[in-house]
Amino acid sequence: MRSDYFDGNETLHAKLVAGRSGYDIVVPSALWAGLQIQGGLLRKLDKSQLPNLKNMDPVVQAKLARLDPNNDHLISWLWGYTTVGINVDKVKAALGDLPMPDNAWDLVFDPKYMSKLKSCGVSFVDTPADILPAALNYLGKNPYSKNSGDYQDAGNLLQKIRPYVTLFSSVGYVNDMANGSVCVALGWSGDINIARQRAVDAKNGYKIEALIPKTGAELFFDTLAIPSDAPHPNNALLFMNYIMRPEVHASQTNKVFYANSNAASIKFVKKEIAENKSVFLSEADIKRMTAPELLNNDVRRTMTRVYTKFKLGV
Repeated sequence: MRSDYFDGNETLHAKLVAGRSGYDIVVPSALWAGLQIQGGLLRKLDKSQLPNLKNMDPVVQAKLARLDPNNDHLISWLWGYTTVGINVDKVKAALGDLPMPDNAWDLVFDPKYMSKLKSCGVSFVDTPADILPAALNYLGKNPYSKNSGDYQDAGNLLQKIRPYVTLFSSVGYVNDMANGSVCVALGWSGDINIARQRAVDAKNGYKIEALIPKTGAELFFDTLAIPSDAPHPNNALLFMNYIMRPEVHASQTNKVFYANSNAASIKFVKKEIAENKSVFLSEADIKRMTAPELLNNDVRRTMTRVYTKFKLGV
């Protein structure tokens, strides 16, 4: 069996567009999967071969259906949200007499906090698809705005805090949080909880927390899908149905600290993970979260331009 791992959705998307990838199953994030559905790159599921679909949480399925009507093409594998992770003691020391903000987003978008946190290291996940919606949310705008002017406002916000960002990372920030190299990360909930566990395992005394912003955040879903030209689509369906076994889905959450969408799996999830409200959000918290929305090519190009200027500091 051949398995390939990519550092971003862009690489997988390019392979699907080119065709004849040879993959029976792929794992795109929901936003990219939505584009792939529109482009005819993914096969419609034969749900008669997926009896374990009955285990899936209807609330999460409904959110995913915004990108995949009737849940015809995608299986929700794991999900999380973009948020702020902190090394509690290092952040408190860096802030000094300045109290922690009520809104977690202030830590990464308000220069008053960022100017102090630079001393212990601030990491931003390196993708416009996560940074721009978070910035728009902070400004009180639609995180998936179609208005180019909103992105210019987000860009202006980001330029103000750019001098204080010490690292852009979509992978390495997990270890950087765990070993104390950075004290704040704008990243993904599961990764921050992985960093927390690594610090616990290392017994280095660092207390890592994934914060839950009171003003909400953006959800993301990693999905299972079958390419339209998959050579063995029936095998893909068998694998999907296997993943949706409650004990199998639970084992993945136990390993990577991302929530799954399998309502029947909770009894198999480790107690400390199932009760961690930064992994499995409370009903009130999940209502404040925004499900991803498809954006047209013009908006995505605008996002890329604004983000590139931010990252380069120009």
